[in-house]
Amino acid sequence: METLAALGNGFALALTPTALLFAAIGVTLGTAIGVLPGLGPALTIALLLPITFKVDASSAFILFAGIYYGAMYGGSTTSILLNTPGESATIVTALEGNQMAKRGRAGPALATAAIGSFVAGTVGTLGLTFLAPLVVDFALRFGPAEYFSLSILCFVTVSAVLGGSALRGLIALGFGIWLGLIGFDEISGQERFTFGLNELRDGVGVIVVAVGLFAVGETLYLAARHRTEEGVLPLTGSLLMSRSDWARSWKAWFRGAGIGFPIGALPAGGAEIPTFLSYYTEKKLSKHPEEFGKGAIEGVAGPEAANNASAAGVLVPMLALGLPTSATAAIMLSAFQSYGIRPGPLLFEAQADLVWGLIASLYIGNVMLLILNLPMVGLWVRILRIPKPLLYGGILVFATIGTYGISNSATDLVLLYVIGGIGYAMRYFDFPTAPVVIGMILGPMAEAELRRAMIISQNDLSVFVTRPLSATLLALALAALLAPPLWKLARRRR
Repeated sequence: METLAALGNGFALALTPTALLFAAIGVTLGTAIGVLPGLGPALTIALLLPITFKVDASSAFILFAGIYYGAMYGGSTTSILLNTPGESATIVTALEGNQMAKRGRAGPALATAAIGSFVAGTVGTLGLTFLAPLVVDFALRFGPAEYFSLSILCFVTVSAVLGGSALRGLIALGFGIWLGLIGFDEISGQERFTFGLNELRDGVGVIVVAVGLFAVGETLYLAARHRTEEGVLPLTGSLLMSRSDWARSWKAWFRGAGIGFPIGALPAGGAEIPTFLSYYTEKKLSKHPEEFGKGAIEGVAGPEAANNASAAGVLVPMLALGLPTSATAAIMLSAFQSYGIRPGPLLFEAQADLVWGLIASLYIGNVMLLILNLPMVGLWVRILRIPKPLLYGGILVFATIGTYGISNSATDLVLLYVIGGIGYAMRYFDFPTAPVVIGMILGPMAEAELRRAMIISQNDLSVFVTRPLSATLLALALAALLAPPLWKLARRRR
């Protein structure tokens, strides 16, 4: 009852004209940012941080949360129609969504993404409201051994999901891990892979790599194929989903929400792991596995739901523990610091109006996004109907300005285009780019947790199998690794 009363007070704040205006601006801007390749919520919120000196905290965080949710929605449009994920969390959507668009089913792909995002966003916000203490308590059980095992599980599922050449996937994964290890070693404090450059001591930013691979690299690839391949696919046919589409989507929405929220709430969980796990789950449970890779609607519904549910999950450790688990959460945490507010266990008491007003605004923003995305999808598509040379040039300009705006560093611009050139080469030679970002995000964490586990256990490797949660994660990783070849062997024998 206390939770419901607090939430009621939050709605009283979130339904004021000022709060509704900021929520509407946030979700609209976030959707537009999500549609534009190369831009994302982290970059947008970072550019808007100066408003914290003029706008009150409640309005600012309602705006930031709207941008965050809106960008998660809008990214699906670009992934489906342009095959250019705006950020790493929408990589999986492009795998099946773009294939559906090529088959003339862009409408149902966008519809299942929008409705699934609404369903999962609502489920995730309900989880944030009522289950946050339980989820945080579960997350606190994770020690170094569990985090390392979770990373191994993600590495295995990434390889299993992408399929194709395992060697190419491992090379891309290794490249991403290497990028993540550039800078100071977390444990010893020593420099590594900096090549004597002071600018690399703090490491390479994830946003720089993501924008370089998925905006610059993809743009260069599309521009090179301008005369032989269409960039933006046309939105033809009805947006309405068929009865079969609904039947194949609704379970994927709830499964994706069930995967995305708890993993998003884990420290270092983020949105990348649940989207890949959701895709892998749908691929294994689908009654139409032969459609995966050719435009399976479950491959859009599940990952998009996981993506949006994880956005709500990310807010749990940020608000309750002061622990950011994504780039966007880290930037929002810096906004709290600008107001002199310290997120943590006492935040729900010291800043109850702010917290519950923010949570209530998520429900309102979620409804606004559903209204914006389905009826106005044509408007968002028109953004992508800019003539291709102007579109490609505009993407590069946005990527350049946005990247430079974060750090004001010329080195980041050099890295942006170097990584963009590598991304182009990877696309040209059919190397998967997703493992690069996954390796960069999880590689340093896996290394640090492995070393911490070894220090705590005095170099006893059995710590990974004697701790039940760690052993369970490793068992899942082993099952995911062995199941595909064993399944193929069984089918051959049949």
